[in-house]
Amino acid sequence: MALSARPALDLAIRDALVVDGTGRPAFRGDLGVRDGRIAAVGRVEGAAAREIEAAGRALAPGFLDLHTHYDAQLCWDGLATPSPLHGVTTVVTGNCSLSVAPVRGDGPRRVVGMFQTIEDIGAATFAAAVPFSWESFDGWLAHLRGRLGVNLAPLVGHSTLRLYAMGAASQERPATDAELDAMCALLRDAVAAGARGLSLSHLDRDEDLRPVPSRWSDLREKKALARAVVEAGGTLLETVPLAGDEHELRACIEELGELSRETGIIATLQPILYYPPLPDLWKRSLDWLEAEARRGARIYGQTTPRSFDMNLRLDETFFTFFLIPSWGDVMRRPAAERAALLRDPARRPALVEEGAAILGFFLEKARIGETRSAANARLRGRRLPEIARERGIGLIDALLEVALADDLGTEFRIEAPMHGDPAIRAQILAHPNVVVGASDAGAHLSQICGAGDTTALLATFVRERGDFSLEAAVHRVTGQPAELLGLRDVGRLAPGLAADLVLFDPARIALGAERYVRDVPGGAHRYLREAVGIDAVLVAGVPIAENGRYTDARPGRVL
Repeated sequence: MALSARPALDLAIRDALVVDGTGRPAFRGDLGVRDGRIAAVGRVEGAAAREIEAAGRALAPGFLDLHTHYDAQLCWDGLATPSPLHGVTTVVTGNCSLSVAPVRGDGPRRVVGMFQTIEDIGAATFAAAVPFSWESFDGWLAHLRGRLGVNLAPLVGHSTLRLYAMGAASQERPATDAELDAMCALLRDAVAAGARGLSLSHLDRDEDLRPVPSRWSDLREKKALARAVVEAGGTLLETVPLAGDEHELRACIEELGELSRETGIIATLQPILYYPPLPDLWKRSLDWLEAEARRGARIYGQTTPRSFDMNLRLDETFFTFFLIPSWGDVMRRPAAERAALLRDPARRPALVEEGAAILGFFLEKARIGETRSAANARLRGRRLPEIARERGIGLIDALLEVALADDLGTEFRIEAPMHGDPAIRAQILAHPNVVVGASDAGAHLSQICGAGDTTALLATFVRERGDFSLEAAVHRVTGQPAELLGLRDVGRLAPGLAADLVLFDPARIALGAERYVRDVPGGAHRYLREAVGIDAVLVAGVPIAENGRYTDARPGRVL
């Protein structure tokens, strides 16, 4: 009895507009996949076990998201949803000095406290789904292997690293020589296991409003750690600056330039945004980046193609509240206790005075979204400042009145308080020292859906406005970030490379509407947003999403 021959290819995608991730002109052609790798691009002969007729739709390398906080979510959701529905096949975790490894002793509790305060990922979620059954960075990666739908290119969080090596002293002083040697050894081990670099913070505070451990380091420590990354084969150093202070921002950029020049590391900071109270800061930031690059630094600012929209609900946490003493004291309490505390007339003066200084800027742009009570139903769609004026009260009082009438469940939609002008966003995106990043996907779940920057770039700045060619935009989210991360196996379409692919319609691609769902472990909610016009997303030649639906496949790996 004759055995039937195996088809020459596992998959053939026919008649696609091939956008190969290099920025070169697209062309009509085919792509063949065998054993998880690209077998041929152009004219592909031979039979395939599966054929996809692209009919001229764009075929690109899978997209990379440089700035996510999926560290915890990957423990229960190896797809990093909803990022694959936006064409993302590789996520970079561990940003802003926070990672979930290495940890020991009291480290998990402290790491959870920082994630809750800075990234709005609650302690109940960690308790329900993040076991901290590991100590080393490699132990965390081992926990994820076999569970991943997307590829993972993690960074090591400096604050987490300092906590491991220094304990309580990590928030008291710079490291001693022995402590620094220990951190460098841990960092080299992490890079050997799969980490691509290190993340710092110049901005953040912990659950007790103390500067996070990363902020207690000196330049000597940062240089030693950056050298350790490069010596071990990593490439990237990321930080978040005190972006609202132009002097601090410039100092941060100059420090990153020095670190890059002296150690060879690629430095990046996020975000570069248009901030109306300081309307020219984005221009000066780009000038400072250029100046450091001229002096020999490899340095990039990260920006997002989206306006800085967000949602606020007082029955959920919001990291800005933790920076306001009177509000932080209330918002740390269980949701059931908050309404009584926010009604307390003795607390109201401090809430109003302290809240107005920080929240007022955002609330000027707030509009009422979803409501619960009959009393608030007529307010849907109205702007909060108008309601405040009608009632003869201030914005904070209006916020509290409306929210308390809904048992704190009112949705306040804050529309483009920052980064709202698409023409300015286009100028920032086009700068040679700027990369697409700063999505924050996986963080601030009850305020935003960070996933979708790739879709926004293609929909707004290619299809709608024409600021970028399709080829240039695809390069910005494929070949360019892959090069920054030192990943030679992804980000381009060429024979022998990983068959991480996205098939989409450039004429239809768009962001879908946000939905507020309760599907996070520990009973938490999050905003979700899918894409329109993305047909298929594959990792190692295996579909992880098709026609807006996820598959059961988990072909992702640590890069």
